Amino acid sequence: MIEGVSVVIPAHNEEQSIQSVVTEVRQLLAQNNICAEVIVIDDGSQDATASAAQSAGARVLQHRSNRGYGAALKAGIVAATYDAIAIMDADGTYPARYLPQLLTELEHADMVVGARLGKDVHIPLIRRPAKWVLKHLANYVSNARIPDLNSGLRVFRREIAMQYFPILPNYFSFTTTITLAMLCDNYAVSYIPIDYRKRQGRSKIVPWDAGSFAILILRMAMLFRPLRVFLPLALVCLCYGVIKMSFDLMHDPNISASAILSMMSALLIVLIGMLGDAIATRLGRLNHQAILGVRPNEAIELPSSKPKSVGPIAQESQDPVIYSLAKN
Repeated sequence: MIEGVSVVIPAHNEEQSIQSVVTEVRQLLAQNNICAEVIVIDDGSQDATASAAQSAGARVLQHRSNRGYGAALKAGIVAATYDAIAIMDADGTYPARYLPQLLTELEHADMVVGARLGKDVHIPLIRRPAKWVLKHLANYVSNARIPDLNSGLRVFRREIAMQYFPILPNYFSFTTTITLAMLCDNYAVSYIPIDYRKRQGRSKIVPWDAGSFAILILRMAMLFRPLRVFLPLALVCLCYGVIKMSFDLMHDPNISASAILSMMSALLIVLIGMLGDAIATRLGRLNHQAILGVRPNEAIELPSSKPKSVGPIAQESQDPVIYSLAKN
């Protein structure tokens, strides 16, 4: 049961939209009788973002300088009062009306993401090709289907997020990293389709950030699923070595040095990948549940169809192990 939620909103020079975002969130949660607080992290803004958020009724934390989207989220998560954390952007793109639905779903999941798959989604066309490539790369690394890799509207438990703080970056890739980390660690991640409104103001993401996201995904693969990176590389080297060796034997009784080097490289790459995978598994990655392969909120017990009886005989039949231990 969700007792309350802390809504964390990082903001940098968002004077134009922050007041309406905070007001929308507070009114919606009050209408649904949800205990909540709204925390705005003013990440070194040079405008009146902080005063606008405070006048709307939010708790405001200020960074002396701009430290980044991820750093602002970390500060808000640490300062939160409630265990349930919701994050959303300050630019007005994410409708707050989905928060009650996300919080309800959190009772059966470890993180719930608002996937931008609704009927009214305004994502700039220039970003869609890069998003498509990054999504498929992330799907391959995590071996899961990810409808929206870096949605900025999601809810999760604070203790789950804080265990990943050492690897969560201070910039825009916070949401991408926590998504991949939780999927690789076998946490239960759910997705709910949402709309995505046009941004108020100017976006801070530039086109060449796609390269940084790709490097980040490969870095996460090295931390959690090393073989997903090393095995394809080894296969390429092996195929080249076999083809080159076959070509050499058809024209010359000797095998060329390049064919031998390629096959040796394939062997070394496989061994390095196996070593990395062994280290990741032995350390339990970052979640003690990962070795067991258990998703904490994935298995839901169905209510029993048998009528419950009362009395000592019924208690013995329902729980014979505990009863016999008590007798002995």
